[in-house]
Amino acid sequence: MKDKSRPGRQPAAFPVEPPKQQETKVKPRPPAAFDTGFVLADEAEDPFLRPLETELEPPKPRKRFPFLSIFLSGLGILVSAALALWIDELIRTLFARADWLGYAAIAVAALCLLGLFGMVAREFVGLRRLASVQALKDEAEKAAADRRPEHARQVVERLSAMVANLPETAKGRAILEKTREDIIDADGLLSLAEIELLGPADRKARMLVLSAAKRVSIVTAVSPRAIMDLGYVLFESSRLIRAVAETYGTRPGRIGMLKLFRDVIAHLAVTGSIAVGDGIAQQVLGHGVASKISARLGEGVINGLMTVRIGIAAMDLLRPLPFKAVKRPGVGDFMSDLAGSDGSRV
Repeated sequence: MKDKSRPGRQPAAFPVEPPKQQETKVKPRPPAAFDTGFVLADEAEDPFLRPLETELEPPKPRKRFPFLSIFLSGLGILVSAALALWIDELIRTLFARADWLGYAAIAVAALCLLGLFGMVAREFVGLRRLASVQALKDEAEKAAADRRPEHARQVVERLSAMVANLPETAKGRAILEKTREDIIDADGLLSLAEIELLGPADRKARMLVLSAAKRVSIVTAVSPRAIMDLGYVLFESSRLIRAVAETYGTRPGRIGMLKLFRDVIAHLAVTGSIAVGDGIAQQVLGHGVASKISARLGEGVINGLMTVRIGIAAMDLLRPLPFKAVKRPGVGDFMSDLAGSDGSRV
């Protein structure tokens, strides 16, 4: 029961104050260095700063023991020894029959040896000429990059000596000799040399490429067999490469021609120009030519375009200076003439 004798306490409110905290002042910490144990990697070793191309390079093939080279070298020595013994036995036999026959055999063997040395020397000189063209082109790139007039003059002098046997460069060489002390800019000197010394050769090479492409397109259009088409294209391409080489002052030998033909095909493969697809065919056959010519003549035009590509690749490889001051020819520059020669005149 509730006790009524004790009075009840009325409710009231009391303020509750939080206890006062003592304010403490934090002194700023002076800067200091700490050894964290981390070392910054070099930029060459940092995988995040390394270019992407180096990461995507294919692994280098392992070096194998050159069994094939040893076999070919041994076979060559054996064949040479067998040939020498056969010649020696032949001369001894001829001497046994008559002295004049033996001396005649010695004279013929000496002539053969002289011809062999001449062929080897000519092939060596041809390979050196091809190597000098590429070396001069690399030197011209370096001279254009460092912009030193002395370096550019050395390149121009080497170029003048290389094309000195070409009669169409006489006027250009005279102009360069007159302006020898007037031009002090490396780019201007290289550009003038490219225009004056290589301009006539460029025009002649373009005419050679166009003529070869027309012959290929016409012959392959009327040829009844595909094997004949292939043989004529190879023959005309090799003749075109040699003509372009002679136009730029280079006369490769037989081994040099094989190397040059291989380099041209490799250049086409690297630049992605070896395949002639439907796009080129549509460009050629889409300008009203398809309505005038047959499908066989259209194939001749395509073969002619392939010859044009081979000729342009040969110009890229055999030209002593890269195309800078002069516009590099393209397939489109020959397309109208080539299509016109087969289509609009049929």
